[in-house]
Amino acid sequence: MQLAFGFALSLLFGFAFGNGFFSEETISAFNFGLENEIFNEQVISSFSVMDYGATGNGQIDDSQAFNKAWKDICNANAGGETVTLEIPRGKTFLLNPLVFQGPCKAKAIRIQLGGTLIAPLSTSWANEGVDTWIQFSNVDNLYLDGDGKIDGRGSIWWQSCMKKSVYGIFFYCKRRPGALHFNNCNGLQLKGLTHLNSPRAHISIKNCKDVIVSDLKISAPDESPNTDGIDISDSTNVQILQSIIATGDDCVAINAGSSFINITGVVCGPGHGISIGSLGDGGAYDTVEQVHVKNCTLRDTQNGVRIKTFQGCSGYARKISFEKIVLSNARNPIIINQFYQDNGKFSKGIMVRYSFLLYMTLWNIY
Repeated sequence: MQLAFGFALSLLFGFAFGNGFFSEETISAFNFGLENEIFNEQVISSFSVMDYGATGNGQIDDSQAFNKAWKDICNANAGGETVTLEIPRGKTFLLNPLVFQGPCKAKAIRIQLGGTLIAPLSTSWANEGVDTWIQFSNVDNLYLDGDGKIDGRGSIWWQSCMKKSVYGIFFYCKRRPGALHFNNCNGLQLKGLTHLNSPRAHISIKNCKDVIVSDLKISAPDESPNTDGIDISDSTNVQILQSIIATGDDCVAINAGSSFINITGVVCGPGHGISIGSLGDGGAYDTVEQVHVKNCTLRDTQNGVRIKTFQGCSGYARKISFEKIVLSNARNPIIINQFYQDNGKFSKGIMVRYSFLLYMTLWNIY
């Protein structure tokens, strides 16, 4: 409709100008109005949390502003364009637990994080069954990028952990949430962000396919319990590229139901290395296949590359390769553990089958 109007108006201007009906100044004024109308259509595809009442001072809860912004961006019809939500630099946004729910009308959603997101300095917000601080669910073609930070401020949670001696020493911890979780988000891309001090796992990816994670920095103290960098489960075609991960647990953990996982150019350490599993908890039938780790460096880690399964389970871990891996001061360079124990759990029975495991060119440097 608008195109037809613009075409008719152009014909009118051409005829009128050619016959001297309108002055050049009048035509210029009309053109200005048309340009503004077109510009206003384009900005529909861009939103800022500041326009929804976010303060960004790190003191006032900005959760409501983020929820309002998400509602609009998820329902935006941008004519096939990518819809963008801007979280500006120089601002710190205090957020309580949030769930960004899809599916969305937009073909693709980009969240540009320039500022810093911080979790509450309290453990009370997870008392009602909340197991994730920030969650995206059923959002396809989601791009989360920028040079901003996501800070879980997990130290108060780590303090709730106590060492107990039951079948050995392990951490017993109060229920703790992960920082950032993606469920059923196909075509997901994460790039450039810094993730800090999650109460538990920093990033978890579940039921996703066609995922690219690149150029991330993930950091938590070496002694922080269970602070995995990236956990992957029930997902396929996931790439983790050119990232630096230093945490208190696995840099990357590849769990049951995952396939076609490629990890390239990752620097890991401190932490527990790159792990497959644990698989088969509770006697489950678990499978992992087509995992390829290449050109990675593991420095000052408890383990290098590891596969861990519970006894008494079934399934398989197959077509797995580790190639051109540099190990520097890794205490246990390679581990295949079919008798993994966690929190004193013991089980008996059959085991996960391993096949087509390939360890190529691992350099151990002390």
